Amino acid sequence: MKAAGGLTSVQPKMMMDGAALKLSSSVLPAEARVKPRFCQAGCVRCAPVSFALRSDGSASSCQRSECSSSLGNSMVSGSSSMSLKGTKTKKNRGGGGGGGLGFEMPMAILMEERGASSHDRSTSDTRVLENFRDVIPILGFPNGLSSHSVATPDFTSVEEVDLDSEDSKPPALGEEDKLWLRMREEARWDSVKEPALASYLYSSILSHRSLERALAFHLGNKLSSSTLLSTQLFSLIIDTFMEDEDIRRAIRKDIKAVKERDPACVSYSHCLLNFKGFLSCQAHRVAHRLWNQGRHSLALAIQSRVSEVFHVDIHPAARIGSGILFDHATGLVVGETATIGNNVSILHHVTLGGTGAVGGDRHPKIGDGVLIGAGATILGNITIGAGAKIGAGSIVLIDVPPQTTAVGNPARLVGGKQKPSKLKDIPGETMDHTSFIKEWSDYVI
Repeated sequence: MKAAGGLTSVQPKMMMDGAALKLSSSVLPAEARVKPRFCQAGCVRCAPVSFALRSDGSASSCQRSECSSSLGNSMVSGSSSMSLKGTKTKKNRGGGGGGGLGFEMPMAILMEERGASSHDRSTSDTRVLENFRDVIPILGFPNGLSSHSVATPDFTSVEEVDLDSEDSKPPALGEEDKLWLRMREEARWDSVKEPALASYLYSSILSHRSLERALAFHLGNKLSSSTLLSTQLFSLIIDTFMEDEDIRRAIRKDIKAVKERDPACVSYSHCLLNFKGFLSCQAHRVAHRLWNQGRHSLALAIQSRVSEVFHVDIHPAARIGSGILFDHATGLVVGETATIGNNVSILHHVTLGGTGAVGGDRHPKIGDGVLIGAGATILGNITIGAGAKIGAGSIVLIDVPPQTTAVGNPARLVGGKQKPSKLKDIPGETMDHTSFIKEWSDYVI
């Protein structure tokens, strides 16, 4: 069928291991009929990821940054394989009529974070294609295999990573990262179980070479807006991660804490992609570093976006340790001069606020291993001792001794002020919210 400008509309189709991936109709120049292209550069690296990410659904406007006109790769259809072929492309200066084939994307973030450079694209092509093949060929489920008949995966081939030691260092670039290998295995498995998520999992996890880059990519997309671009945020976040070893260590301890303490967290990759408590905490780490560098406007802008997107409001100046679990996290408010120690667990609708009567250092100091129940309000420059527990809905206005339990409105200590009951375990790790009730109250149903 002829279109304006002598162009032909075609409906290309890619076949891989029995899985047919239908593409949107595109308007292509006559010379591209033999080897159909999915955008000006061919979209070899991002197909079929780009098909899910296009903003307008047209095949000529892939929004993936690696699809620049300089790449000039084309996709060759085949029954069971896909190959990369270099071709020369010409810049189409005509902006209208021909389906927008003159659209050009800069060579940028996603190729960079996969380890590609302008002088080593062939190596990057191979690496990305191998990752691509990990996901796509199995989506057809040959031999009658269906997405609902696959057995539970066995991840014993990937060892658990030990992050308990304070001296443990996050793996350097190029070193083996056991946690990241485990997350990639989980993502591959999820793409088998749910083919509809294959593109999402590939672009968010499988196409990245490190946990930090995947997290920066995901956060950048989550926090972006029409005026704060995801590419800008990605660059800012990944630079912050790679320049600060403490943040990289804290990220791994946080994700392990979520997996161990929250029964709803089924995998590490699930935490990275879907747990807004974890994501908001990592975004705060970026904002906090910017704040300490004197970049207050940018730090506050990130805080504002986190508040809008995740409904979590943490002032960039607040100090937070590692091994943190913000469970559900909705409605969490942490004031400017607040401090949260290591291995702390905090549930939703918790406020660490000031009294409103004084300035300066006016927010709570939370010790290591503390558990704060849902809806608790802690006000003023007070100290919650290490290993203490704050019951759900409590209002705390004075110091709480270490390893004790405070509950009620206003809060009082279980066992009394003179001889409060001492906790043997670390509540921030055990997540035990109700064991105190028999000792504290005669409440019965």
